[in-house]
Amino acid sequence: MTRSPSICGVILAAGDSSRMGRDKALLPWPPGYAGGVCDTFLGAWIRLLQQQTEMVIVVGGKNCVNLAPVVYSMGVFLIENHSPELGQFSSFKLGLQDVLSRGRDSVAVALVDRPPVRLSTLSTLHSAFLGALEQDFWAVVPEHDQRHGHPCLLAREMIEAMLRAPLTATARDVMHANEQHISYVPVEDPRVILNINTKEDYERLTVENT
Repeated sequence: MTRSPSICGVILAAGDSSRMGRDKALLPWPPGYAGGVCDTFLGAWIRLLQQQTEMVIVVGGKNCVNLAPVVYSMGVFLIENHSPELGQFSSFKLGLQDVLSRGRDSVAVALVDRPPVRLSTLSTLHSAFLGALEQDFWAVVPEHDQRHGHPCLLAREMIEAMLRAPLTATARDVMHANEQHISYVPVEDPRVILNINTKEDYERLTVENT
């Protein structure tokens, strides 16, 4: 089938960041930056996705009031998950449904608790996704150090599979059930597999990535 080359970016940012003690979406980026005005994880992800996608949607939760100044100043969309306690997959499904509602059928999904990947990494994934247009792939997933990461690029078939799945499932469950339709793309970017859950994680990131 022919797929639209137009890709919508979705950033999942509804977590309560309980282990971090502050909203991970608003952590300064780059870490340890000493001069001028620094960005945030959320702002940096938006800027990155805007370079490779047609529009960007941020899915927030109870933190929407805090995310709104960043989101709206950058001209992107904000939707609220009113039941974030149902888990990340509930935010994932809301974001994907909004993509379809806005007339798009391809998406790049990013997690705000991971530091923004390099632009070259996103470009590689974008090119790989477009290169698979005539193949039976529904998703492109980055791979580093034999581990799968984010952002993931999904075609309409995978979006619909996600939306059909129950809330008790996870995105990983759906991906595993459709493994034969996934193209794993090796990248030399450790950020694709780097989770920032605690203050200690962030401090290590400050040391290792400045």
